[in-house]
Amino acid sequence: MRSTLTPSYTRTAMALHWLIALAILFMLALGWSFDFIPKGETKFFLFQLHKSIGITILLLSVMRLGWRLSHRAPPLPLTMPLWEQKAAHIGHGLLYLAMFAMPLTGWAMVSASPTHIPTILFGILPWPALPYLPDLQNNKEVSHNFGKAHGLIAYILAALLAGHVLAALKHHFIARDDILLRMTPHYCAPFLERLRRKV
Repeated sequence: MRSTLTPSYTRTAMALHWLIALAILFMLALGWSFDFIPKGETKFFLFQLHKSIGITILLLSVMRLGWRLSHRAPPLPLTMPLWEQKAAHIGHGLLYLAMFAMPLTGWAMVSASPTHIPTILFGILPWPALPYLPDLQNNKEVSHNFGKAHGLIAYILAALLAGHVLAALKHHFIARDDILLRMTPHYCAPFLERLRRKV
């Protein structure tokens, strides 16, 4: 079983990490499915849901960044090469950047859209458009450009997430350190450790 001396993230950091991760995976799948869903009430509902979860991810990301800035992360293993430590820091920085850029470009896209369809978070809370964008003369072009950026960032974010997961698995099953366990709830750690012993 994992030593109690192994440093780990706080419960709040873990909760935010896994909530955002699951929400992003769902959003990527939902966003890429829009091309295959015919226009109608179902697609409109899913698009509104997409916007609602996107804003939720943005708010959770703000909370996560605030928590991270006010709480020191557990130290990396001393056995981890310096280049790998630097790569980990760069990867985390890019993930944070993408987590903010993704919902912000989506918000900007719908704010500039000439259709002016209101955003109602989960059908309850009205969410405002970004200032200035609805009043632009070329708002259709601006909305289109933000949409293209939103789609491009989706692929970048997917690649970053894949790299993040592969790195965590490499540390757990090849390097056999506790990097993955630092962000794992305590009740999941014994299962991951038993799995590692079998590999």
